[in-house]
Amino acid sequence: MLANQPPLRHLLLPQGAAPHASAILLARSLRALVDGYMAVLLPAYLLALGLGPLQVGILATTTLLGSAAATLAVGTWAHRLRRLPLLQWAALLMAATGLGFAAFSAYWPLLLVAFIGTLNPSSGDVSVFLPLEHARLAGAATGAVRTTLFARYSVLGALCAAVGALAAALPGWLTVRTGIAPLNALRGMFLLYALVGMVVWWLYRRAPQISANEAAPAAPLGPSRAIVLRLAALFSLDSFAGGMVINTLLALWLQQRFGLSLAQAGVFFFWTGLLSAGSQLAAPRLARRIGLVNTMVFTHIPANLCLIFAALAPSLPVALALLLVRGALSQMDVPTRSAFVMAAVTPAERAAAASVTAVPRSLAAALSPSLAGALYAAGWIAAPMVAGGLLKIVYDLTLWRACRQIELPEE
Repeated sequence: MLANQPPLRHLLLPQGAAPHASAILLARSLRALVDGYMAVLLPAYLLALGLGPLQVGILATTTLLGSAAATLAVGTWAHRLRRLPLLQWAALLMAATGLGFAAFSAYWPLLLVAFIGTLNPSSGDVSVFLPLEHARLAGAATGAVRTTLFARYSVLGALCAAVGALAAALPGWLTVRTGIAPLNALRGMFLLYALVGMVVWWLYRRAPQISANEAAPAAPLGPSRAIVLRLAALFSLDSFAGGMVINTLLALWLQQRFGLSLAQAGVFFFWTGLLSAGSQLAAPRLARRIGLVNTMVFTHIPANLCLIFAALAPSLPVALALLLVRGALSQMDVPTRSAFVMAAVTPAERAAAASVTAVPRSLAAALSPSLAGALYAAGWIAAPMVAGGLLKIVYDLTLWRACRQIELPEE
């Protein structure tokens, strides 16, 4: 099959995966590219508009709440609709989000666009794209190839987000080189976000349909309801903790605690993204040796300890070193978690399972940025990171205890 594929598919797809997955991987890469710089630039843009840290946190919460609502709608009704047109509509919504943020300066219109749109202030993907793409990927491979395919999905996202973080220096460069006003330079980055949304729409418009032997009829949750609800509750705890240290807030912490510039913060997120991508590439090999659940848990706990120690670090070099180690470990659970959910449910339930596990995660993650923003505004800038790290460790131990006995047919 692969011999007749274009070179791009050779680079993107693992051997044994269906050709239609290449469009998903490429679209994910482009979205991650713009998400990478948006997470860094969003607080700077909002502060430049005259907003405060608490309002930054509330807007991040609103963004995640909107993503949760859209994902819930997908989980409720997507089994009645074709996934590819839904992905095309999501891409158009992405373009409209960029235009809305570039056009508005007042707080309330921005809140509305944040709720309706696809902006992602976190290091992971919490958008409406996620359950649709996961369900389509799950039908493109089986067994170990599926885990590898999800790892490619995560790795490409991490690599492109790392490169995108470097683009956070572009507004400053434009201001120096061309004399453009800093606020207008920041608005230009939102226009670029909108343009990428249109490219993603074009990709999905040209994406091949799934062949009959690759597709499973979609259905709401049935036989797998109990395990999916258990996983959704556990993932929600992890996401609530992660919401306290999303990239937007971590960038704010670095600026307030150590005075890092946007360019310096962009370089930092570039390196953490590279480390994250490398670790996710290694995750399938580790999972084949010790299992999906063990890979999720025993790489996550050291990462969370590093997060706690970084919050209490006495100097910038120590804090950055600990955060880099965290970046090398904290995302190894991403492809393994996705593969675990898809393997633990029946093929017909995959779209619903991806949505049901994603919605509570988005809702939980939406609550904590406002809390973290309030703590920053009160001067307790280390508290969100410490609390987030401790809660994540509780999640890791609970997940291991609850899921270590679950037998997967593919393991």
